[in-house]
Amino acid sequence: MEGFPILTVLIFVPLVGTAVISALPARFEKATVARNTAVGFSLVTLVLAAIVLIDFDTAIGSLQFVDRATWIAPSGIQWLVGVNGISIFMVALTAFLFPLCFIFLKQPEQNRRPYFALILMLQSGCLGAFLAQDLFLFFVFFEVVLVPMYFLIGRFGHARAKFASAKFFIFTMAGSALMLVGILAVALLTANKTGAPLTFDVESLAIADALSVAEARWVFLAFAIGFGVKVPLFPIHIWLPDAHTEAPTAGSIILAGVLLKLGTYGFLRFGIFLFPEAADFFAPVLMGLAVVGILYGAVVATMQKDLKRLVAYSSIAHLGFVVLGLFALNSQGISGAVLQMLNHGLSTGALFLLVGYLYERRHTRQISELEGIQKVAPIFAALFTVVMLSSIGLPGLNGFVGEFLILLGAFDAHRWFAVVATSGVILAAVYLLWAYKRVFHGPVEGENAKTPDLKWKERIGVGLFIVPIVLIGVYPRLLLNRIEPAVDNTIAHIQNVIGTEIDLTGEHESPHSEEGGEHR
Repeated sequence: MEGFPILTVLIFVPLVGTAVISALPARFEKATVARNTAVGFSLVTLVLAAIVLIDFDTAIGSLQFVDRATWIAPSGIQWLVGVNGISIFMVALTAFLFPLCFIFLKQPEQNRRPYFALILMLQSGCLGAFLAQDLFLFFVFFEVVLVPMYFLIGRFGHARAKFASAKFFIFTMAGSALMLVGILAVALLTANKTGAPLTFDVESLAIADALSVAEARWVFLAFAIGFGVKVPLFPIHIWLPDAHTEAPTAGSIILAGVLLKLGTYGFLRFGIFLFPEAADFFAPVLMGLAVVGILYGAVVATMQKDLKRLVAYSSIAHLGFVVLGLFALNSQGISGAVLQMLNHGLSTGALFLLVGYLYERRHTRQISELEGIQKVAPIFAALFTVVMLSSIGLPGLNGFVGEFLILLGAFDAHRWFAVVATSGVILAAVYLLWAYKRVFHGPVEGENAKTPDLKWKERIGVGLFIVPIVLIGVYPRLLLNRIEPAVDNTIAHIQNVIGTEIDLTGEHESPHSEEGGEHR
C-alpha cells in the first residue's frame, strides 16, 4: 500500500456514502436501496480497515500509513493522518460495528435515507478522530460526530429522545469548547516561545515541550474536561444514561462501542502525550474519579428497573476502569486500558444488540415485566449468558484480560485505588447476574410465554461479537503485539519529561533547552 493514501480514503468512503444516499430520489424512501447502499459503503470501509490491520507492522511503535498535506497554510493546519498501535483497534472496531448495525438491525419505517446517511457520516467522523494527528483536524472530526448522533437520538429515538439528544449535545459541546481553548493555547504558546511557525502537529508540539509547568497544567485541565465529558467521567456523566436509553439500538451500539472511546483515546493520545507532567500531577485525582465512577456505576446499575438503562450505567463503571489504567501511567495499565476500550465496545455493543432484540419481541425493557425468557428462547439466553460473562470479566473471555492488566498497573502506581476498584468487578457480577436471573429464570407466563427465540440472522449477528470476545480472551497476545510498541513509545516520552527535576516555582531544566527557564 506504499504511496496510496489508504487512511484518507478510509475516512472519506463513508462520507461519499452519505452524499450518495442523500441524493437518492424520494421514491426510494420505502425501498431497501438506502440500506443496501449503506451496507455497501460500510463493507468497503471494513475491507480497507482490514487491509490496514493486516499490513500494520507490529514491530513499529510510531505512526504508520501517514498521509500529510497542507490544509490552511497561514495557520499551520495540516491534513495529517496516521495510525499506531493505540488507534489501530479503534479503527478496526469502528469499521466492524457499523455494517453490523446496517445488516442485523431493522431499518426504520420512515425517514430511511436520513437514518442511513447520518450513520455513515458518524462513521466518517469517528474514523477521522481516531486517525487525525493534527490537533485542529482532530477537533473538527471530534465535533463532526455530535451532529449525526444528535439527530439519530432526537429523530429516531424513544419517548424522551428530544430531551436526551439536547442534553447530549449541550454537555459534549461545552466540553469541546474548553478543549478548543486548550488546543489554541498549546499551539500559540509553543509558537511564541520557540519562534517556530505555528503548527498543530501533535508530534511536533510534544517534542517542542515549550509550556511552563503551570501553563501545561491549565491546558491539560481544559483537555481533561473535554475528554472527561465524552468518556463520560464521574461526575460529568449525567448525559449518558438518558442518551443510551432513548437512542435507537444502532445509536446505543455506536455510542457505547465507538463514541465514548473518543474520550479515553483523547486522554491518552493528546492529554497524556502532550502534557506528561500535568498528567502525572493530576493522576491521583483522575484515578480517584475513575474509582468513584466504577463503584457509582455499578451500584446505580443494580437499582435500575430498565434493562437498557442498566447496561448504560455499566458503561460508566467499565470506562472508569479504562481511565484508571490510563493514569496508572505504566505499560501494564495503559496496555490494559487500550485493550479494554476494544473489549467494552464488543461486550457492551453485544448487550445493547440483545436488549434491542428483546425489546422488538416484548415491546418493554422493564425487568419486572420480563421473566422466564430462557424457557421459550434458550438460544437467546445462551448467547446473552456468554456476552454477560464477558462483561463481568470471566477468565477465558475478553473482559478479564483488560481488567487484569489495568488492576495490575494501577496496583503498581497507586495500590489503594486498585484495591477499591477490585470491588467493582464483584459488583458487576452482582447487577448483571441478578438482572439475568430476573429476566431469564423463573416461571414464564402471559406475553413472556410467546417470546420467539432468535432467528438465524440474529444469531449470526450476535455470533460475530462472540467470536472476538472468545478469541481475545484465549489469545490476547494477538492484539497486545500491536498495542505494546506504541504504548512503550508513549511511556518513554512520559518518563523523559517526568524524569526531569521540577522545582517549587513550576520551572525546571528542560531536556530540550540549554537555557532551561519557562519550559516543561
